[in-house]
Amino acid sequence: MQFNNHSSAYGWIAILIHWSMAIAIIGLAILGLWMVDLGYYSPWYQVAPFWHKSIGLLLIPLLLFRLYWRCRQPVPQPPKSHSDLERRLAHLTHRALYALLAVILTSGYLISTAKGEGISLFGWFEIPALISGLEQQADLAGQFHYWSAISVLTLTALHALGALKHHVYDRDTTLVRMLNPTISTHEDQ
Repeated sequence: MQFNNHSSAYGWIAILIHWSMAIAIIGLAILGLWMVDLGYYSPWYQVAPFWHKSIGLLLIPLLLFRLYWRCRQPVPQPPKSHSDLERRLAHLTHRALYALLAVILTSGYLISTAKGEGISLFGWFEIPALISGLEQQADLAGQFHYWSAISVLTLTALHALGALKHHVYDRDTTLVRMLNPTISTHEDQ
């Protein structure tokens, strides 16, 4: 079983992190957009934010590990059929996604700790409020959180469309190698 990346394919660890984060981010976005309209008397009024915050907190170490893993592992080379523009756009999109995820997670933490209260992680323990009481902390962090999330969803959609374009139109291994580490770009070269 191939756990590590190599120059022509992603390993299982990178694939698992990629898809875990993708599912969590899309799920959190749907939950977040739904829960802001909940009324006080809704049975989900406290449950939805509890899950949103807890899953969001889990994404912090996952994102940090993903960045660490990306620095320690080779990044598979794209197929030679990719143009320079496609390579640059993919590189910029990945960097923007990482930066925006860091903004989302940081701003989510700042929203939740604005009143000086910690955040419960699934009821197991509490993450303390290290930064609180800043002027308009929750409102400003909320704006960053919302617009960064919208930007991540937009970039994620473009990322997915690009992968589908490579799979359906170009018929290369761009999408498939993020599903199976035994697929390599050597077939495209």
